[in-house]
Amino acid sequence: MKIVYLNPSGQLGGAEICLLDLLASIRAAEPGWSLHLVLPEDGPLASRARESGVPITVLPFPPAVASLGDSGAGGPAGRQQSRLALLGKLLGAGPVASAYARRLGRVLRDLNPDVIHSNGFKMHILGTWAKPQRVPLIWHVHDYASTRPAMSRFMRKFSTRCAVAVANSRSVAEDVRAVCGKHLTVRTVYNGIDLERFSPIGPRLDLDTMAELTPAAPDTVRVGMLATLARWKGHETFLQAFSLLPQNLSVRGYVLGAALYQTTGSQHSLAELRALATRLGISHRVGFTGFLKQPASAVRALDIVIHASTHPEPFGLVIAEAMACGRPVIVSEAGGAMELIDANINALGHPPGDAARLAECIASLATDPSLRARLGAAGRATAERRFDRARLATELVPIYRAVLDGSTLQSAA
Repeated sequence: MKIVYLNPSGQLGGAEICLLDLLASIRAAEPGWSLHLVLPEDGPLASRARESGVPITVLPFPPAVASLGDSGAGGPAGRQQSRLALLGKLLGAGPVASAYARRLGRVLRDLNPDVIHSNGFKMHILGTWAKPQRVPLIWHVHDYASTRPAMSRFMRKFSTRCAVAVANSRSVAEDVRAVCGKHLTVRTVYNGIDLERFSPIGPRLDLDTMAELTPAAPDTVRVGMLATLARWKGHETFLQAFSLLPQNLSVRGYVLGAALYQTTGSQHSLAELRALATRLGISHRVGFTGFLKQPASAVRALDIVIHASTHPEPFGLVIAEAMACGRPVIVSEAGGAMELIDANINALGHPPGDAARLAECIASLATDPSLRARLGAAGRATAERRFDRARLATELVPIYRAVLDGSTLQSAA
């Protein structure tokens, strides 16, 4: 079988990391299958895919398509982009997007896939326009379509061209059904991770040097948030929570990550977050590392991992990664993230956007090493049971075979 994957970014955000684990799982389970990845840019994702033996085709997005997106309209960052401005961008980009879809169609015809698997909203739509006739298309949905006014309309309109949608949580699956209707089959496949790479044992980054901070005292508890700088990820909540911690509490905070995507209006800049830390009076207690090539080593360098999304999280990859590394994680309790944890057993929880409650959770863990150890051990056990990436092939291979054969797939939560 030949499968062509379409991804709308060449960077390494959560959906891209999940795609790499998916490719590794399929290659291990079905070494005779041919996998190919089409990207709009060369970059970290292309490099990692090539290293794993997956060939790449780069078909650059025109600027109007690269910057197009509505994550800033009607969703978590709604104040950044008015719907009227978005409509203007969509109308202006329409002819350019259609031209790109025609070029993508020629690439797909040359590659001659048995199945096409798209991995992001832009490629879901472009894939429906570009796919050769009778080649089944799978949408892999990593986010809530209902929060994207334009994309949700496109997905509803073109859902009849999609053979099956794969959602990364039950929460996202329910959202896809609400947007596209009951005629679209939706299957839930939780993300998987490399449990050897994300392990309690292994190298740890020197976060203080990376963040240009003086070395922390030996008893300092390191608290970090690893995420892209998307506005809904909750960096402001994390920094506000840190400002509420007692001054005599021996903690240091770290913001790990950078702005990755080209969509306008949807991300913080590091300069914005540094300025907020200064206004809150915590710039001496919080460091900013920028982009990290070694997330597992970064997680192991922390004593507490923060997940602070202010809106429902579709899955929450950093939660699974922190658990796999045996680190206690404090989770924003909404969306798919709630499907990953048992509060007070393998993680602590806080209401989305509640900086005061998040501060209480941080203080509780920072002052109780035994609680950190207990949650970390329970988290690792959970990761071994639920998030091993070998499971991806077990669940996806039957889906690929079914859509190729034209078999009926039962929609499942």
